[in-house]
Amino acid sequence: MRVVYSEVQIAEAVARIAATIDRDYAGQDLHLLGVLKGSVVFLGDLMRRLQTPCTVDFVRLSSYGAGTSSGGSVEERISRRDPLRGRHVLVVEEIVDSGRTLATLLADLETDKPASLRVCTLVDKTGRREVEVPVHYRGLVLDDGFLVGYGLDLDERYRNLPAIYEYEGGAT
Repeated sequence: MRVVYSEVQIAEAVARIAATIDRDYAGQDLHLLGVLKGSVVFLGDLMRRLQTPCTVDFVRLSSYGAGTSSGGSVEERISRRDPLRGRHVLVVEEIVDSGRTLATLLADLETDKPASLRVCTLVDKTGRREVEVPVHYRGLVLDDGFLVGYGLDLDERYRNLPAIYEYEGGAT
C-alpha cells in the first residue's frame, strides 16, 4: 500500500470543510446523517470541528460485497430513525465513488421533505462516477484507485489506519 493522503492532509481537509459548513449554516441547526460504516471516523472528526449546533443519525447502505468492486445494487441494512421534515440535513460520506449508493439515498431522503439536503464527503473519487450526484462539500479529490484507511475498508479491514492508502494488492 502507498500513502495517498497523510494524517496532516486529512486533518487540513476536515478543518476546511468544517469552516465552510459553519459559514453556510450560521444561525441554523444541522442534522448530520452518516453513512455507515465508513463515515464514522470522518464524521467524528468533522463534528468535533463544527461550531454549528448539530444532531446525528446514521443509515447503513452497501453496494460492495467482498472485494474491490461494487456489485451495482444498493442494500439498506440499518434505517435512520430521526424525522427529517423541515430540517437541514447533511449526508456525510467518507467517499463518493460511482454515485449509485448516494443517488439512491438522496432520492429516498427527498421524500421526507427536508428544508435542505446536501452532501459532504472526505474523498470525491471522480474517475469512476456513473451517476451524477451533488457533492456540496469535499475535502480531497481523486481520479481513481482503491482506497483504505481512515474509515475506508477492504472486506472490513484497514478502517483503523490513520492515513488513506491506495490498496495495490489483488482483490481478496
